[in-house]
Amino acid sequence: MVIESSDSPFTAIIITDASIKNDIATFISHIHTFNSPLIKTLHHAVFVTSTEAELFAIRCSINQASNQEDISKIIVITDSIHMAKKIFDLSLHPYQIHVVAILNKLCKLFIRNQNNLIKFQECPSQLNWSLYKVVDKDSKTFNPSLVFSCKML
Repeated sequence: MVIESSDSPFTAIIITDASIKNDIATFISHIHTFNSPLIKTLHHAVFVTSTEAELFAIRCSINQASNQEDISKIIVITDSIHMAKKIFDLSLHPYQIHVVAILNKLCKLFIRNQNNLIKFQECPSQLNWSLYKVVDKDSKTFNPSLVFSCKML
């Protein structure tokens, strides 16, 4: 997989993935700029859908990338492009809290400079792209345990 402008210090490449195991979702995102890692995040949630997990991973990573003053282009790479399309679905749906937060951040990014750009690309797991493979592996091999398992109903 070739990503244009990956050697630009003004481009943030976001790679996200989420997986659910035993009702615990793990969402991971890695943000790269200028061909080197910038930020890696890991979140967990209990009893969420895969759509919520994917959107939350995208939300957190866009939030982090857009807070970098020198970033003018964001490329979001996910294996769930159909989830990313929910961001631009303005009809009523249960994921609007994430959509509103993402669109708010993007609005601020575009107000800062109208030439700023965001792009979404799909990277299916079977492509075996090295950067995505790391995120995919991390999301599937992490085994969180409940701290208060007696509180689980």
